[in-house]
Amino acid sequence: MSQLRTVFLEALTSRVTAQEPVSLYDPVHYILQLGGKRLRPLLTLMSAQMYGASIDQSMDAAIAVEVFHNFTLLHDDIMDAADLRRGKETVHVKWDVNTGILSGDAMLIMAYQLFNSYDPETFYELNQVFSKTALEVCEGQQYDVDFETRDDVTIPEYINMIKLKTSVLVGCALQMGAIIAGVDKKEQELIYDYGINLGLAFQLMDDYLDAFGNPETFGKEVGGDIRENKKTYLYLKSVEDEGCATELKEWFAMDYQEMNDEQIETKKETVKVFFEESGGAVATQDAIKTYTDKALNIIEQLAISDDSKKQLTAFSLDLMSRVS
Repeated sequence: MSQLRTVFLEALTSRVTAQEPVSLYDPVHYILQLGGKRLRPLLTLMSAQMYGASIDQSMDAAIAVEVFHNFTLLHDDIMDAADLRRGKETVHVKWDVNTGILSGDAMLIMAYQLFNSYDPETFYELNQVFSKTALEVCEGQQYDVDFETRDDVTIPEYINMIKLKTSVLVGCALQMGAIIAGVDKKEQELIYDYGINLGLAFQLMDDYLDAFGNPETFGKEVGGDIRENKKTYLYLKSVEDEGCATELKEWFAMDYQEMNDEQIETKKETVKVFFEESGGAVATQDAIKTYTDKALNIIEQLAISDDSKKQLTAFSLDLMSRVS
């Protein structure tokens, strides 16, 4: 996997090159070079390989996924007023909000341009899946924003939101690899469903680490979801406990823009205690395992070699074993 990541990073650097004006493209290169797991493009490359296509054939699609994903992060950071991304200044902090918006727009267009290297039939299929996914990601982001000011969000609503905001792009990344390899629709749907469940487990893990992760290695502000009153799975399971519900809802009714730094830190630490005492933390860990197991079960149904199944299983388990 490390070798595949190295090949991808070399291609990313060589194919997304410096352009003018630098004030538009420097932020693009900045966010693309911040690091990260490169989960989505690696899944595109892995999927294509497992079904018989070459890395070179699938590379442009993999880069498109990564450019699009980072575009969403760039705009998310603006909407969330986040100061850090992967331990570094966010684009709108390092430059300004207007630059962040415009550079993000450019990244979305650049992602679509990368499909131009494929034959017309493959281009059409990739574009169909990618466009559907891009719109779903926007829907998920809007639900996420809406939920911040609602006090009646349900767990099914939340799961649907993170499916749209996170999981569909994981599924799309895998399906695009399968499309490039020319597999049938049924198999495409199966590998997509694997991605959906892996993505749900991944996002629930991210939610958990947002509260309980290590600030030095998490790469984002620990407690950012608490600060912004996001109704995560942790929160929704915790308010099911009547002993914690009233106080938790009071904390989540507070606007962080009207709080000083000390008050925000107090809120974070207090809410984390409620998450643990209510059983919300354990329930979230259980949900992570449930979706991980669903993803692993789908692997066994895929029309790929036993070696590929082992590789995909190992990748899934390694991804979900992160503790910070």
